[in-house]
Amino acid sequence: MSKNKAPQGELSLKDAGFVSSFKNGNAVTKASALVFGLGNLLHGQIIRGLLLLALEAAYIVYMISFGLNSLGGMITLGTQEQGQVWNESLQIFEYVKGDNSMLFLLYAVITIFLTLAILLMMTVSVRSAYATEWRLAHGHALPTFGDDLRSLRQQNLHVLLLVGPCIGIIVFTIVPLVFTILIAFTNYDSQHQPPGNLFTWVGLQNFKNMLAQGSALSTTFWPVLQWTLIWAVFATVSNYILGMILAIVINRKGTRFKSFWRFMFILSVAIPQFVSLLSMRTIFNANGPVNILLRDLGLIGATDSIPFFTNALYAKITIICINIWIGVPFTMLTTTGILQNIPEDLYEAARVDGANPIVIFFKITLPYMLFVTTPNLITSFVGNINNFNVIYLLSGGGPDSLEYYYAGKTDLLVTWLYKLTITQKDYNLGAVIGILVFVILATLSLLTYRHTGSYKNEEAFQ
Repeated sequence: MSKNKAPQGELSLKDAGFVSSFKNGNAVTKASALVFGLGNLLHGQIIRGLLLLALEAAYIVYMISFGLNSLGGMITLGTQEQGQVWNESLQIFEYVKGDNSMLFLLYAVITIFLTLAILLMMTVSVRSAYATEWRLAHGHALPTFGDDLRSLRQQNLHVLLLVGPCIGIIVFTIVPLVFTILIAFTNYDSQHQPPGNLFTWVGLQNFKNMLAQGSALSTTFWPVLQWTLIWAVFATVSNYILGMILAIVINRKGTRFKSFWRFMFILSVAIPQFVSLLSMRTIFNANGPVNILLRDLGLIGATDSIPFFTNALYAKITIICINIWIGVPFTMLTTTGILQNIPEDLYEAARVDGANPIVIFFKITLPYMLFVTTPNLITSFVGNINNFNVIYLLSGGGPDSLEYYYAGKTDLLVTWLYKLTITQKDYNLGAVIGILVFVILATLSLLTYRHTGSYKNEEAFQ
């Protein structure tokens, strides 16, 4: 056998999962599912076995002292409200701390994730015990704890480097996400806000209220969703097409002072977006420079003004146009490099065949750009659906409407979610909107990407 070749059976050992290890292992390996590290301890791998056993012991102590109560609290979400109770014997009101439904739910979620982690450790314990059993059966030396540490700097370096980021993602992303999703199934709003009040489980009632025709929330959700999709399509397509055309015009052979034109458009990118948006809001308000100029030119009455942000239709058109001014330079920068990589032979052949610039654009340039930039285009569409800055800083979601539930005519789902959670404290409704936005975005993104050339033909552009 070559020295570089793994011993016979080594590959099957590496590929052995929990089920195969538990099934093929001896009694000690099977017992390691109940007593973590047992197989390692019995075969001399003391430190590894003690570490696994210590993790199991810590989990058992946690569950006995706190975890089981947390899981029970998840069912009731608390029973004692905060307040004052009259003490007959002392003839005074005594403060009662009460339960906190939010903490009950959060601790339960944490306990569930710790349980999942300990189940993962159980698989590690069984696989480690089986590996020990297999090595002894095949006459291989067992690795020491020092060997384990050295392996973290060599073949298992990825484990050492990824464990920290993975824990961070679980703690700061996945756990809050699961907590938020569960909030959507409660009545956690301004009337049931801890610590003073308790909230309870309501099942799918929030989703029913949001989606069912005729309900107060649905009369807001569906129009806001419609405008959100219209806005996302216009904002994405307009910036993409106009930015591409701008890049083509600047990079064409006959254009002079190319560096100057690029600098002029890139200058708007260098300015913080919130500064540009707030400036535009001032420029287009009722007494802003645009309306004053129109009055001075006699195009509108001396006391009149164009309702750029106070009329629903005007506000939507104004927001889309301002977004074009802000977003086109970004697309120009993105597409400039890609346009320069399109083979010049394709253009020469098209010109020889008599194709005009419009035909060349739609037959060569646009298909090539779509093939290369479809993932970026999908990302831009998703970003526009969640484009909080443009809407909130320009119109604030207005003009307000009595027909909507705490939403304006230009509110997107994300800005409406903000108002419901920050202003109205309807956290359950905000969580419902967040879930629905995720479902919509995931569905549209996957369907769109799977039907593009970038997915079907990853090797080459044809």
